[in-house]
Amino acid sequence: MTQTNGATLARPQGGPAAAWQAIEEAAAGVVADPENSKTAARLLGGLIADETARHGVRSFSESVAAAHAEGLLDDGLAAFVAAEAAALDALVDEAADDRFEYFGLRTVYDRYLLRHPVTRGVLERPQHFLLRVACGLSSSVGEAAELYRLMSSLAYLPSSPTLFNSGTRRPQLSSCFLLDSPRDELEGIYERYGQVARLSKYAGGIGVSWTRVRSRGSLIRGTNGLSNGIVPWLRTLDASVAAVNQGGRRKGAACVYLETWHADVEEFLELRDNTGEDARRTHNLNLANWVPDEFMRRVEADGTWSLFDPKEAPELTDLWGEAFDARYRELEAAGRYVRQVPARALYARMMRTLAQTGNGWMTFKDAANRTSNQTALDRNVIHLSNLCTEILEVTSDAETAVCNLGSVNLAAHVTAEGVDWARLRATVRTAVRFLDRTIDLGYYPTPEAEAANLRWRPIGLGVMGLADVFFTLRLPFDAPEALALSTRIAEEIALAAYGASADLAAERGRHPSYGETRAARGVLHLDHYPASPVHPEEWAELRLRIEATGLRNSLMVAVAPTATIASIAGCHECVEPQVSNVFKRETLSGEFLQVNRYLVRDLRRLGLWTRETRDAIKTADGSVQGLPGLPDDLKALYRTAWELPQKALIDLAAARQPYVDQGQSLNLFMAAPTIGKLSSMYAYAWRSGLKTTYYLRSRPATRIAQTTVPAVRPEAAAEAVACSLENPEICEACQ
Repeated sequence: MTQTNGATLARPQGGPAAAWQAIEEAAAGVVADPENSKTAARLLGGLIADETARHGVRSFSESVAAAHAEGLLDDGLAAFVAAEAAALDALVDEAADDRFEYFGLRTVYDRYLLRHPVTRGVLERPQHFLLRVACGLSSSVGEAAELYRLMSSLAYLPSSPTLFNSGTRRPQLSSCFLLDSPRDELEGIYERYGQVARLSKYAGGIGVSWTRVRSRGSLIRGTNGLSNGIVPWLRTLDASVAAVNQGGRRKGAACVYLETWHADVEEFLELRDNTGEDARRTHNLNLANWVPDEFMRRVEADGTWSLFDPKEAPELTDLWGEAFDARYRELEAAGRYVRQVPARALYARMMRTLAQTGNGWMTFKDAANRTSNQTALDRNVIHLSNLCTEILEVTSDAETAVCNLGSVNLAAHVTAEGVDWARLRATVRTAVRFLDRTIDLGYYPTPEAEAANLRWRPIGLGVMGLADVFFTLRLPFDAPEALALSTRIAEEIALAAYGASADLAAERGRHPSYGETRAARGVLHLDHYPASPVHPEEWAELRLRIEATGLRNSLMVAVAPTATIASIAGCHECVEPQVSNVFKRETLSGEFLQVNRYLVRDLRRLGLWTRETRDAIKTADGSVQGLPGLPDDLKALYRTAWELPQKALIDLAAARQPYVDQGQSLNLFMAAPTIGKLSSMYAYAWRSGLKTTYYLRSRPATRIAQTTVPAVRPEAAAEAVACSLENPEICEACQ
């Protein structure tokens, strides 16, 4: 390990020590001068070229031949490249490496380039890697060239599983898998464990519902005993997830969803607590609440909430909207509940879990089902989201929902004059075609996943670099112009994506379940919202096209977190504001210093980029609000996520939602969360029509504990919720 100006870098094995020292010295100077990032990247690019040359690799075709000889690549890919070697070698643009920042290229080097199984030296250069991914998804040189040029310009990147596995012998290309709750029987539960393990092995993020499994104290008729509830089963799942490390590339990861009426919900909310009996805790699973509207209405009304054993009320899992509301009240009136609790007390417990752990994500069952293209028929129900809360697809015991993801880099589509709308649409059309291709080319670890993906053909096209757009165009995140621009970007992407899917349907056929969708009935996702599109005439024309051709894909758009691919592209993550103007990124490769290059450009123009300024920003945890001499407009522009009103982030997401037919991984930020602030914030997100939220990001735990009071009395929690819900206009979280 090397310590450089506060950044700790893990020096890889291999490569001359002097070369690594030069790279690390350049990387250490990134905060003083962001251009050092490019310098370090160029040095690393040279080292990679030398390393591949030692394995006899100088061209793309030689790279593929070497990797195939070591059993790393598919025979079909190797044959295609060998047959078209000259044309494919000519596509490689070595100068494109100059587009990488150091952190991005280092991420590619450490995690994505194919390595010799014995020497561990890399067998492909960065551009060889991108072209190999493109070839793995293509049937001709022309197709490979189109996708390669898009990726090499960093204008679009597929998700990590596709980057890891395209062209390999086991091409698992999908990002997300959603498994319905196991059947409430021993065999069903253990069958689900096995499915989760097989899916996680090949780099899939897992979402799994546990709502159908009976609650603690439920009678087991076969033995005349009483159930221990869901916690022991989730403990076993927790250990299984921890044991599967996705081929050594990243840890296995899963999120468990539970509906709010399940009688074990309070124990579920304690699973990530750091106190209490460890035998009733899970440390690897993420947790999410699958919340019906009826619960939120009762919270607002300060009503009573009834908790049910799913063994006694199994139908609630497959109902939503008015049907759920009616059946829930019937069961309640019949006294079929296990117990009743004040709705606000349970809601306060959810808020406390979020404040203490960041987990227990709030996701909304009715909004997800009410607006989905897949839920035109009653038998098709969305029961959960995925690991990152952006995928919303129907599941059943026989179908594991799957999604293939990719993200457009908005930073590559904007100049100081504005967004290049024509280029953005062209990028989207190409991305949709290749995302659809992954459905046919991918390896499926379970038959349930293959069946669902081929039947519905959903894709999840997202974005990254929205903050870069705002910085380039000088728009604060909470400016009305930023809201309008963000919404138009979403509309332009949706129009292009739906148009591309209609074209694919005309060319290759509509997806097999098209007749079960709302689109087949003339209803598009936009129709569920009172939106005012910028292009109403174009939407009208698109409807006529879809009526004639159908759609190749049941779902099109999902805003995923993009943590890793945004690093590769050198832009800010998905639709999020910056967390700090100067910060460290911690990865498996070490710690990397990063700085807001847009801010540095402005400070240099003002003559303020000095050592004293850098020290002041570091001391202020990356904030520039107290920086002397900085104009107010720049202070507003460069606020961090902690300094922005969270209402603005929710409003941006709500305005995008009509054009996002799946969900959005929406992180919310609060340095010192309290139950009152959180209760208002999440109620506002629900009222705004959001389908899902993701992590609650907060500052150090000691500060959280001081403001949330872990052992909060139920009556005090209810008072805090009441204060915020009944007076939302004064909530600090949303102002």
